[in-house]
Amino acid sequence: MSKTAKTVSTAILAGAVATAMSSFAHAGPLTEAEGKAAMEAGKEKCYGVSLAGTNDCAAGPGTTCQGTSTVDFQGNAWTFVSGGTCASIEVPGGRMGSLEPLDRDLPA
Repeated sequence: MSKTAKTVSTAILAGAVATAMSSFAHAGPLTEAEGKAAMEAGKEKCYGVSLAGTNDCAAGPGTTCQGTSTVDFQGNAWTFVSGGTCASIEVPGGRMGSLEPLDRDLPA
């Protein structure tokens, strides 16, 4: 496994675990206070990097709340990542994370 692939896998796994842990306590959309707390903690919304079922909140058609994305790396689903890292996260196929919704990997 290349260093980049390992880094991406580790970042995705860490995000998935964190999201899964928070989903046990909170199955609905993030509250305004939770989103604000994440942003104040230096997190940023990153589109197109979460695995199916691990997004943090609604992002567009095909998502309604935490854990509702249905496609790996769904372009309109976001997850919180460490600030300043989103655009450098590479997912399979040479695709990158984005601070804005993407028109790729959307549910059928």
